[in-house]
Amino acid sequence: MPETLPPRLNMAAYCLAEGARRTPDKAALLVLRTLQAGPLETWTYRELQDAVLRVAGGLQANGLRPGDRVLIRLDNTSAYAILFFGAVAGGFVPIPASSELTNAEAGFMLGDSGAAAVALADSVEGMDLPAGLLVLTAADVAGLIQSGPQASYAGTQANDAAFMVYTSGTTARPKGVLHAHRSAFGRRPMYQGWYGIGATDRVLHAGAFNWTFTLGTGLTDPWANGATAIVFTGEKGPEVWPQLIRETQATLFAAVPGVYRQILKYAPPGPLDLGALRHGLTAGEAPPGNLFGDWQARTGTALYEALGMSEISTYISSSPSVPRKPGTTGKPQSGRQIAVLPVAEGDHEPLPRGEQGLLAVHRSDPGLMLGYWNRPAEEADVMRGDWFCGGDLAVIDADGYVTHLGRANEIMKALGYRVSPLEVEAALGAHPDIGEIACAELTVRAGVSVIAAFVVPRPGREIEPDAVKAFAATRLAAYKCPREVVIVDALPRTPNGKVQRSRLAALAAASQ
Repeated sequence: MPETLPPRLNMAAYCLAEGARRTPDKAALLVLRTLQAGPLETWTYRELQDAVLRVAGGLQANGLRPGDRVLIRLDNTSAYAILFFGAVAGGFVPIPASSELTNAEAGFMLGDSGAAAVALADSVEGMDLPAGLLVLTAADVAGLIQSGPQASYAGTQANDAAFMVYTSGTTARPKGVLHAHRSAFGRRPMYQGWYGIGATDRVLHAGAFNWTFTLGTGLTDPWANGATAIVFTGEKGPEVWPQLIRETQATLFAAVPGVYRQILKYAPPGPLDLGALRHGLTAGEAPPGNLFGDWQARTGTALYEALGMSEISTYISSSPSVPRKPGTTGKPQSGRQIAVLPVAEGDHEPLPRGEQGLLAVHRSDPGLMLGYWNRPAEEADVMRGDWFCGGDLAVIDADGYVTHLGRANEIMKALGYRVSPLEVEAALGAHPDIGEIACAELTVRAGVSVIAAFVVPRPGREIEPDAVKAFAATRLAAYKCPREVVIVDALPRTPNGKVQRSRLAALAAASQ
């Protein structure tokens, strides 16, 4: 039975107020920059709430009004998170962005959002800032954290805007995904449906403060459960994570699949001691099927996968209570209404189990976005009656497990057939000599495109393109088999570890 959403809700208060009341002196946030010196910063729940409310009061004192947008381009420090939650606490709408964006990229967000304020890292120079904009330096933010006039949590409604994130649109322009304060409440199905989290947990997240995966899984949910959040801001080589997990006594570790692959690749052979870790959490891209068994064999801990998107965060997952079923992502989290709809437009009726189509979430889900900022046409495109369809293709089996078949706009076309890159990657990823693999449609001449596989061999192994093709022929229908195989040293990835399929074609050109 779904829990009842309270009509009045402030997301920052939902995360911090109970911890500050019940366990004020408990560590809410640990920030580490090196492996040797211990925590650089330790924030108790009392101290964190105090800082967040001082930021809220400081923004109010600087003339911001409820609903005003605040673009954040700070470096990867605790000030980033405190400003984000401080803006939410005050009823303002933070927009997390990276200090590494180009000024043109950040300028688009600033203009499109109509932001009333921007927080800039010292490294950001030359950004064109409109007159009347409140500009906060890193020093200004630090001053608010230390001595801003303390406010109370704004008396926001659950459906009031809380924050906005920019994500790729159907055109060349990114679009703002606007979330309500209820989005934090909408994450409750994840607590046991993915994490298995409790107040005694210590959650280490591999991401940076500016990433919504970190702000949600790494901060929002641990704090809402009275747990301790841990973030590392130093150089993030794969060799640091096992030691960090052990030394921080992390019980849960969250990262994209690429981080887990790199940990296993660069760790010494044999068992890998991860101290108090109960299990790992992974999301952000499709993991190779062999990752789960390899991780379990080396660490003695399980790895639980989740599927989500910017518009709702994760909503399908495996967990300590939902055993992993190979080839699937997991089951819809408890209380979620999930369906698979026909790809054809205009058809709103869910398909029977076993049929492929567009993965959909019911519009009543409290975790679902308010909408796209000033993009009514794109918002209409993703709604099918009472269902939100974000563009993921999937099938739900008889046991309720969901197999993700990729994005509708990433589907490859070969010999007249539509083929999911994830299906090909899952089949080829079982080869013992393949460490990583990504597939994409590759244009070989005008009007002719084929399926191409980009393969990174396992450390110390070699593999020939013909061997990959022969293996594919034993696992896939002929039309799904890659016609081109490119052996590469590494796959192109974003700073957060996701494979950049758009750059794969350049690897093929470089190999010729």
